[in-house]
Amino acid sequence: MGTVYAGSSGWAYSSWKPDFYPPKLSAAKFLSYYANQLNSVEVNYTFRRFPTEKLLNGWIGATPPGFKFAVKAHQNITHIKRLRDAAEPLSEFIATLQPLQHSRKLGPVLFQLPPFLKCDLTLVKEFLKGLPGHFRAAFEFRHTSWFSDEVYDLLRRANAALCGAESEKLVTPDVQTADFLYLRLRKEEYSPKARREVAVKVADLARRGDVFVYFKHEETPEGAVHAQQLLASIDSP
Repeated sequence: MGTVYAGSSGWAYSSWKPDFYPPKLSAAKFLSYYANQLNSVEVNYTFRRFPTEKLLNGWIGATPPGFKFAVKAHQNITHIKRLRDAAEPLSEFIATLQPLQHSRKLGPVLFQLPPFLKCDLTLVKEFLKGLPGHFRAAFEFRHTSWFSDEVYDLLRRANAALCGAESEKLVTPDVQTADFLYLRLRKEEYSPKARREVAVKVADLARRGDVFVYFKHEETPEGAVHAQQLLASIDSP
């Protein structure tokens, strides 16, 4: 049975008061409070900036043992290079994550590709060869041409996850390609019935390995609250 890690895509939102954060909680304590309610977060900061060692050590110190940071790969890799000839920026990016790796708080690295990037088997095959084996990689394909058995086979060989992203625009096929699973729940609204269905699905997926689940971040705290409810339902079925 795998572990379910659930959270939101971010935590630094003053507008989450008072429904998630206490009214008088300072912004400097947001992450610490968040990490006592949820066991993981998806970090978008790393898409635009390489994190400094000081920043990562601050995150590490603010979170308990077992907490996981899933990080989005830098845009230079996915949106500028578009995986092509990306060995150098990939190596540089991975090197910045060493503090998280050493503290055992590094979750999967999410490679989110542009929606206009169409399937290129040779491209993804060569990129996968350059991934080090010591961390988990997940790929979010946003063009339907990527959803093929040939792509799934390449991901399986690298033990890289097909990110199960769902939104009003696109739903990823339910295909497992790694020994863990990665879900991004991006719909504008999840009704109580839909959240119950998510909980049932996640509990079933956890029989196959660790599951990382992230609700959409917004100015309102619904995503974080939904993640809390998901973890509670998994702990008390």
